[in-house]
Amino acid sequence: MSGVARYDGVAEWYDRELAGGPTGLSARKVVGRLLGEPEGHLLDVGCGGGAIAQAAAALGWRVTGVDVSEDQLRLARERGVDVVRGDATALPFEGASFDAAVSVFTHTDMDDFAGALREVVRVLRPDAPFVYLGVHPCFIGPHSRFLAGEGLPELFPGYWETQRYTKGPGISPAGLRAKVGATHLPLGTFVQAFLDAGFQMERLEEPAAPEREYPHLIALRCRR
Repeated sequence: MSGVARYDGVAEWYDRELAGGPTGLSARKVVGRLLGEPEGHLLDVGCGGGAIAQAAAALGWRVTGVDVSEDQLRLARERGVDVVRGDATALPFEGASFDAAVSVFTHTDMDDFAGALREVVRVLRPDAPFVYLGVHPCFIGPHSRFLAGEGLPELFPGYWETQRYTKGPGISPAGLRAKVGATHLPLGTFVQAFLDAGFQMERLEEPAAPEREYPHLIALRCRR
């Protein structure tokens, strides 16, 4: 695999400003709770700098991370995570290889999230759990000004638009999306992608925080 991934060149900034901040900590707690007791080999799809994988390993999982960004994988290796460079829509693993999988903050970074979900189904063993956590499609995207998930979201036209974007009412010039862009999926399209891939939905959450009036995250657990 060759070429420059979107997060190459911004990996350290992302790790410092976002993965290592309050949102990253909250994500690790939610994912750990939804995964439940560790039972074998866990795949972290779009593992980035390895913060989620490292936290899962500390819980007792044997973790392998996969990501397309070599810059991100360098940070994951420094955390001691076993990683493989690969595309989520063509995972470099045999079918039915993993006992569980997790993916965090990836649907906004993938051009083909539905294709990635089909690959996760392929590499999971029957009845294996998959936990996903990402930004809330209703309140995060080109149609919403909801910076850092603070205050009340202010909505604008564009909710149904699914193309990649780098500009919009809520896009800070100094923020992540101005640096790497994003893909927006309306809530229905987002949820249906899991069902179409063959997952059975077990739990859907909008993780709450005392200081927030509206959710900025969405999380779910489903099974192969």
